[in-house]
Amino acid sequence: MSRHSPQVRLLALFLLGSVSMPALAQTSAQETDAPASPVASITAASIATTSTEHTSATPGGSDGDIVVTAQRRAQSILTVPIAISAVSGEGLTTKGITNSAQLATAVPNLQISSTFGNTQPNFSLRGVSVANEYNSNQVSPIGVYQDDVYLASRSSHGMGLYDLERVEVLRGPQGTLFGRNTTGGAINFITKQPTLHGDNGYIQGGYGNYDTWTAQAGLETTMVDDQLGFRIAGNYARGDGVFGNVYPGGRRMGSKNTLQGRASLRIRPGGGPLDIRLQVYGGYDRGTQGPMFGLLPYRQGLGFFQFNENRAGFNRTYVYGTTANISYEISPELKFTSITNTATGNQHLTQAADGSPLDVLDIDWRSRFHQTSEEARFNYSGDSLKVVAGGFYGYDRVVTNNTFYIGDALGYGVDGGFFQHFRQERRSYALFGQADYNLTSQLVLTAGLRYTWDRSRYRDGYANLFMGSVSTGIVQPVASTVPCDTPPGTCAYDPAARYNLSGRNNALTGRAALSYTFDSGLLIYASYNRGYRSGAFNGGGYTSSAGINYIKPERVNAYEVGAKGRFLDNKLTLSAAGFYYDYINQQAQDTRPGPVSFLVNAPKSESYGGEIEATLRLIPTLTFNGAVGYLHTKYKDLTLQNTNLDGNELPFAPKLTLQGGFDWRVARIADGDITLSPTVAYYSHQFFSPFNSINAVGSPQVNSELQQGKYAKINGTLSWTHENVTLRVWANNITNRKTLAAGLDLRGAGLGYNTVMPAEPRTYGGSVRLSF
Repeated sequence: MSRHSPQVRLLALFLLGSVSMPALAQTSAQETDAPASPVASITAASIATTSTEHTSATPGGSDGDIVVTAQRRAQSILTVPIAISAVSGEGLTTKGITNSAQLATAVPNLQISSTFGNTQPNFSLRGVSVANEYNSNQVSPIGVYQDDVYLASRSSHGMGLYDLERVEVLRGPQGTLFGRNTTGGAINFITKQPTLHGDNGYIQGGYGNYDTWTAQAGLETTMVDDQLGFRIAGNYARGDGVFGNVYPGGRRMGSKNTLQGRASLRIRPGGGPLDIRLQVYGGYDRGTQGPMFGLLPYRQGLGFFQFNENRAGFNRTYVYGTTANISYEISPELKFTSITNTATGNQHLTQAADGSPLDVLDIDWRSRFHQTSEEARFNYSGDSLKVVAGGFYGYDRVVTNNTFYIGDALGYGVDGGFFQHFRQERRSYALFGQADYNLTSQLVLTAGLRYTWDRSRYRDGYANLFMGSVSTGIVQPVASTVPCDTPPGTCAYDPAARYNLSGRNNALTGRAALSYTFDSGLLIYASYNRGYRSGAFNGGGYTSSAGINYIKPERVNAYEVGAKGRFLDNKLTLSAAGFYYDYINQQAQDTRPGPVSFLVNAPKSESYGGEIEATLRLIPTLTFNGAVGYLHTKYKDLTLQNTNLDGNELPFAPKLTLQGGFDWRVARIADGDITLSPTVAYYSHQFFSPFNSINAVGSPQVNSELQQGKYAKINGTLSWTHENVTLRVWANNITNRKTLAAGLDLRGAGLGYNTVMPAEPRTYGGSVRLSF
């Protein structure tokens, strides 16, 4: 597709610095008249906290600090030397963020892409991402957590956001205290928990364009003060597709149909040292697939948000699980915490991947997953020494059955395709520890290590070339392709043949940092982090077993310096961080003649840049917030499809990202406050493929189609609040910018076209919220 025209430049008014310090934190007594600012984003550091402190820590310190638990200990975000952004639950609403796939509008140097709409988002932080590898058996290089529980399956990452205390986004490798596979960072969704004090709740309903209905509710009750409490919450959204379909009788695309629920029970017997939190959660998403631009002749006469698709598919996912978080305060200095989780889910995506009324490529993706994890740790907090140490065990299994229907696959007028099955199991064991030692009253040394053992198995793998079409669903296998290490159709069909493979690797990762706090409160720091993502099997190997291998793990050596503090009589909060990454063995896909898809390592790449974030409370009723992220990425050693790509940019890594906005209490009407909260997000040019604009030697590729030019999008909310009632109107992508979210090379795979996925058009609506 052609590149789109550049967006209107950001107003200088919006570029005052950083993501705001918000509604997550309480303000100090002299600032209570100021509007709550929706996003907190400060660099932070030697956190080592127990999950049991989430609730008590959330309101903030006595001077209005935001308190985070990103490193397993409750700390002010201003005192921790790691780059971290924290967005409150109210801040998510103010910024129009209702799904994890929309977080990029609030966090600098974060990109989110997906070939499946909001399902299975791919997170990219500071250039670290899945590159062009989209198979559901792979783990994200950005660790995703809910209440400190690692979520192994990427199909569980596209969650609707509701009843959250906050979201914490840590930029940079988290190779010490966090679970598995965090070469790029960590995102922790922290839910509201029973406080054991009083009763409270809310109910909210809304309506938007495309006939979209939404509802949320949360209810908390305390049965025995300081001993027994219960909280239940739910989320519902349903609406027509935001993308039109001109095919007669064709379904609209990008529709919503979501239902989620969560129940939490907290028990503190006698108000004593034992604190038990039990949580049950579940939900489903049954929307229609996101659209794809495919065969160009069928784009004629259509608007950007219109499609001519005869077989628009469904995105169907569900997940349910339980978590037990148990802590015991052995003494005022020592606490023990155990977090146990089990979860099960399913992903079934039917995807028309040709963007046309023809049956050129239709895919039926099916995966079932299960995970179990246990983390046990001790927290020690002394006058000069603070330590967190423990162990982690994680198990996950995914069973995949994919069917690829390809028109004319076996010859002109002879439809066919490939069927693929495999089972993947992974086990991860780790021991970890981190200590913060006060060398002086102002100088702190942080040191941590983590040793990980990863064991993986690829079992019961088989695939075949078949004759048949998507219209009938009746297929006849004609040849085995797995196991078979020669081109498709050259091995006789053997229904009993199976392909098995095992992989293992160990890793030592860690962190070292020095931080110094001046008498003024200004914090400066320098750190080194070692990140790691385990080796992986090629889930895309179905045309030949030659492509099914176990490749080396990713590693990142990250160097960072930063500073943060308050200025102008605490009116200005400012943070800055600069970094350099030595990125080794990024995992990427390489499609070779056959066609055979190989999972390979990009031997060396680098990324460097930084972020500046600030909040300025100009007057008690007006707060500006903004962030600037700069990123330079480069492959130093990469060859795909026999083509040298040295010097290319990493995909999903725009050089410049800007976010800004303000919260302005405009007036007081009918005893209620009117608050205006517009936001704007700008992204410079980015590529969707490691090839950038280079075409593979001897291939029909046109990789210049797989990119997005610079653009800006504006969101906004206007609310009226009177006591316990809030009326809100909102709009996202107000100027209806036409942008692309992701893209795939299908020309090189022999299908004669590339496919790119558009982002959503303008959406708007209103809601009513009653709190009690």
